[in-house]
Amino acid sequence: MLDGTFAHRLATKYEQLSDRLRQAGDYVIANPLNTATRSLRAIAAEAALPPATFSRLARRLGYDSFEILRDEMRTRIDRQIDLQSHSFADRARRLQHDQSTGDLDFLSAHRDACLANVQALAVGVDHDLLESTVDRLHRSRRVLLLGALGSTGIVQHMSYMANFLTDNWHMAGRMGASVGSALTGLGRDDSLVIVTKPPFARKSILAAQQARELGVFVVVITDSHTCPALATADAGLLVPTRSPHFFSSYVATLFLVETIIGMLAGRSGSEAAARIAEVETRNRKFEEAGG
Repeated sequence: MLDGTFAHRLATKYEQLSDRLRQAGDYVIANPLNTATRSLRAIAAEAALPPATFSRLARRLGYDSFEILRDEMRTRIDRQIDLQSHSFADRARRLQHDQSTGDLDFLSAHRDACLANVQALAVGVDHDLLESTVDRLHRSRRVLLLGALGSTGIVQHMSYMANFLTDNWHMAGRMGASVGSALTGLGRDDSLVIVTKPPFARKSILAAQQARELGVFVVVITDSHTCPALATADAGLLVPTRSPHFFSSYVATLFLVETIIGMLAGRSGSEAAARIAEVETRNRKFEEAGG
């Protein structure tokens, strides 16, 4: 499970770091327990890096010292299950083995992981960044939503909720439409929200890059500081996805998406309330007509 504060700092600076500092950052993300409990010399030896590299990383990310970074990890990082190093097939085999041997009560384990992910997100998310992101989305002329692979359903749900409030939120690439056509005509008054998880869909990465070139406000929701789209994002929001499942959990991602729409609703005023009432009325009429 990623620590929100450290992970966000690392994600923001990752593309600007040297290879050695990236190695140190990757080690901390992958080994939170070791970072929090072992000596700097032992950590450096295991990472095959000089101890000074970790001290430089801490200062580069805005910490006064590596000890301050370690203190943060001790209080805010739980043991990490590093799911990203395994394929879906590997995870499925492990899940099957653990259940067959009685080592895993899947319902309880999955419940605990999902609750922990949501709690970690609620505690670790940059609240100022979240508020400013929602403000910008609220002011946008148009908001384009993009998700591929497992993230497609998340942006569909986000679009569905947003369309109760406004008519200027749209999905890119829907029903076979090209992402390029959706980006055409966008500019500085518009926003693009991308949800992407490993393996990162190439079209999502390219869309972030092209949107940034157009001056579009780019929001990237992902679970890894290594996501290439973060390099061109105006706002990067990291969500924990720890799970005993064979795929990474989307529960915390859904929680974040619903939170964003709820915050948007709070800013939308009486016109949005009237639109919601009209949508509900029309939906009821369609249900009656089709009964």
